Amino acid sequence: MTDDYGRVDFGAFLAPWHRADSDANFAIHQDLELVEHLDRLGFAEFWLGEHHSGGVEIVASPEMFMAAAAQRTQRIKLGLGVVSLPYHHPFLVADRLVLLDHLSRGRMIFGAGPGQLADDAKMMGIDPIDSRRKMEEAFDVIHRLLAGETVTQTSDWFTCQDAYLHVAPYSNIQKAVTATVSPTGPKLAGKYGSGILSLAATNPVGVEKLAEHWKIAEEIAAENGQTVDRADWRLSGIMHVAETEEQARADVRHGLLYLMNYLSNITPGFAAAPDVDSLIDGINDAGLAVIGTPEMAVAQIRRLQEKSGGFGKFLVLHGEWASTTAALRSFELIAQQVAPHFNGDLGPRLRGYDQTMNSNRSAADVTQAAQEEAQKRFEAERAVRTN
Repeated sequence: MTDDYGRVDFGAFLAPWHRADSDANFAIHQDLELVEHLDRLGFAEFWLGEHHSGGVEIVASPEMFMAAAAQRTQRIKLGLGVVSLPYHHPFLVADRLVLLDHLSRGRMIFGAGPGQLADDAKMMGIDPIDSRRKMEEAFDVIHRLLAGETVTQTSDWFTCQDAYLHVAPYSNIQKAVTATVSPTGPKLAGKYGSGILSLAATNPVGVEKLAEHWKIAEEIAAENGQTVDRADWRLSGIMHVAETEEQARADVRHGLLYLMNYLSNITPGFAAAPDVDSLIDGINDAGLAVIGTPEMAVAQIRRLQEKSGGFGKFLVLHGEWASTTAALRSFELIAQQVAPHFNGDLGPRLRGYDQTMNSNRSAADVTQAAQEEAQKRFEAERAVRTN
């Protein structure tokens, strides 16, 4: 059932994170198979990021990956999570978005960010301190180009001269900007009326920023004649579930410690752990992740609703924590036992069940009485025919 916080749909967000000691080709195709699986399970969205270093986050172009995914799926929306705008000329980003919008027939969502990995920026000669300013400049140009404008603009890192898109988008392309702890993302979302992609939603610092971020987005939107919709607000967090907490903990021995220790080197708020059990205890207790049961996952979503005031999508932050078999089972359990608490499915069904079970006269008694009455009528009719 849904409540005052409204409906929540579910998706997945992949950096993607794969062990650097595994085969890259296998991992890439494993992720393509995952998006097919999620499409069959009825998940709403699948997001994938852009990275160029580190050996773990191995997709350099989410646009190319999603072009392949679009041909393998039917319904699921495909989120670019995200395009690191300071690494690209904004005109070329807009042009690629239009092509992917056509290839996916309107299922693509444009996610924008400043870039995460310091080594990515270093290899391109980009100062990470300046990346958020560049993201804002590029996003503005892309927004205007997608709206059909002709853009002439010169910056210290790109030039557009009478630039326009000679192919119109297939759809009204959805947009979302990343938000972690700083106010940059909410400000940009408010200015353009776009969605928000809160990638630090379960981080102990980030979770306390959620309500503030939404307030910022609403205030900036009002100043710019825009509106923002909680249905377009996406929160993300690590989640792996199994039938029992013990099974979930056993599942993630495959890769959780390896990958979380990697994340501790690149992400504020992540700390290295000496062993997997203390790691699981720490991230579960801090609310950073759910390694456990569907009931624990439901409680996590409820907590995030209370902290944020409500949001429209929850994206399962997925990495190669567990084997493929265990990961697929986790997503099945989320679809079967977590999502129905938030998508409106449970309310009518539970009402019908309770009504049947709590009726003064059982359905079986009513059916038996109807059958006996039918038998009596038949016997009466036969008596009339034989007389």
